[in-house]
Amino acid sequence: MAEVLTKKETGAFSFGKEEKKLLTDPLNDNNPITVQVLGVCSALAVTTLLSKAIVMGIAVIFVTALSNLFTSLLRNYIPKSIRMIVQLVIIAFLVTVVELALKAVNYPIWKDLSVFIGLIITNCIVMGRLEAYAMANKPWKSFLDGIGNGVGYAIILIIVAAVRELFGKGSLLDYKIIGPGADYVLDTTVSWLSWYAPNNLLVLSPAAMFIVAVIIWIQRSKNTKLVDIS
Repeated sequence: MAEVLTKKETGAFSFGKEEKKLLTDPLNDNNPITVQVLGVCSALAVTTLLSKAIVMGIAVIFVTALSNLFTSLLRNYIPKSIRMIVQLVIIAFLVTVVELALKAVNYPIWKDLSVFIGLIITNCIVMGRLEAYAMANKPWKSFLDGIGNGVGYAIILIIVAAVRELFGKGSLLDYKIIGPGADYVLDTTVSWLSWYAPNNLLVLSPAAMFIVAVIIWIQRSKNTKLVDIS
């Protein structure tokens, strides 16, 4: 039985505590945006609408997971002196696949995000995981690490975008939630909501920075081991 368990734990596609940690750590304890403070630029730029944040999050998950996988598969054949060039080629290939697929599937979203999709090539999260993890670990674990970090990034983007769109424009994914008029779920022309007005500041990029800061504050108040006491 012990032999069976040992083989299961060391299998190529095993899923034990270590693999689970690769997926869950980036969601909280080692989140790429709120803890590592990476990829913040796109968090400010693409979070005006929830739909754009969801698409950007999916794109980063795809690129991070597969670039980790391919880099890990090739790591023993890549000369150290040109490793970053090879990594950039892998990332650029995957980003091009994402961009062309998005252009074919949803042209309006591609038009809004095309610049930012292209900038995934320079996203510090993607390059950081290749250098810090994929170059030194096996493909399966590297793939999981890529998914975990991509999901951790996407979650923060989605939270920021939801707050900005709801309180800045009164809508979520084109559904009218709160605003003046009977076509909104919450009509602010009625007496008990007449005090409410959309906050246009939330549409501006600096608002995303404030929201990320509030998320960091809440996260550290709940998870005190992230607090720097040095």
